[in-house]
Amino acid sequence: MTKRQRENGRMIPGEDEVAAWTDKYFSRTKDIVAKFGDQRVTYAVFMRRPVISAPKLMIAWLEAIAKARGVEFEIELNYAEGSWVGAGEPILYMTGSFEQLVDLETIFLQKLGAACVAAYNAFTMCVELPSAGFLAFDARHCAGTEMAEMMAYAASVGSARAKRKANAVGFVGNATDATAHYFGRRKGLGTMPHALIGYAGSTERAAEMFHEAFPDEDLTVLVDYFGREISDSLVVCRRFPELAEAGRLSMRIDTPGGRYLEGLDPPGSYAVLERNAPQSIRGYRNEAELRYLIGSGVSAAALWLMREKLDEAGFDNVKIVASSGFGPEKCKVMAMAKAPIDAVGTGSFLPDDWHETYATADIVAYDGKPMVKVGREFLLRKKPSEKS
Repeated sequence: MTKRQRENGRMIPGEDEVAAWTDKYFSRTKDIVAKFGDQRVTYAVFMRRPVISAPKLMIAWLEAIAKARGVEFEIELNYAEGSWVGAGEPILYMTGSFEQLVDLETIFLQKLGAACVAAYNAFTMCVELPSAGFLAFDARHCAGTEMAEMMAYAASVGSARAKRKANAVGFVGNATDATAHYFGRRKGLGTMPHALIGYAGSTERAAEMFHEAFPDEDLTVLVDYFGREISDSLVVCRRFPELAEAGRLSMRIDTPGGRYLEGLDPPGSYAVLERNAPQSIRGYRNEAELRYLIGSGVSAAALWLMREKLDEAGFDNVKIVASSGFGPEKCKVMAMAKAPIDAVGTGSFLPDDWHETYATADIVAYDGKPMVKVGREFLLRKKPSEKS
């Protein structure tokens, strides 16, 4: 096992790689402290926006590095994993040798900020659609395998909080085997990409191929390849009536934003929502929300029309899986429209505004003496009488 495989990636980078990946001014400070004398310092680590605490990967890495160096770092976690954290509130305090901590700041901050923001997004999405199961389809949008692990972990943290706070179904699985353990699974989930539909030559044949290859698995069919979402869904339902009746058949809608779902246009979309969720049309607040309701792609109207057509044909046990841009805002609009979604496949809990993911650390005590740069006094440890 290589260093980059150790502990499921949490030891990336290894102790012998830290110097190459840390900011140079930290490594030079390490040399200066070694020359002029070490001190015991305390760091406060915080975010500049509200987040959900997701510190496990950072702490695991710090503990592994401490072990490799033969030292100990005292970590005081102010907000347990899955807790809501306000902007500027120290998520944790960390105390130890200045010489041994100073060159780790670059890397431990990388392992915290994005995870906390992604956990916040995942929590928000699950709370907005508490009856839908979410599938973490983020891996192919990540910048490498280390980020993919971080994002899967974050989704599981946000999901767990949503389960506790809103009794939500939350994230029930993800796309890859490597990170399936975060969702209590041994393997990733997924059935077919658009490429398989093209290879098979028809949506029906792709469904047949999957079922022949994996006869014991439930079948989720991607139905937008040929622009015949409704027609192809009904063809597949009729081809697999037993699966449909047993609730083991799902239609995944991933209609691109460049066109409407089969049978829809703007007037038709208004009409569908007027029949099923009139309050949503009367309650939207901006153009983005209106687009999610009646626009092209996977809109609330598209989902309602699919549900209508399946039910009319007697396939009321067939489930609908929605994908394509289901981030916090879209989930909120779908909740407003009471969209008939059984599951959501999404990677849109990934941070959208990357500068919001920057975690920050400041030293707040040197050899036990409180001291921090001017303007960051809010990070100092509060006395019991000062805590709210």
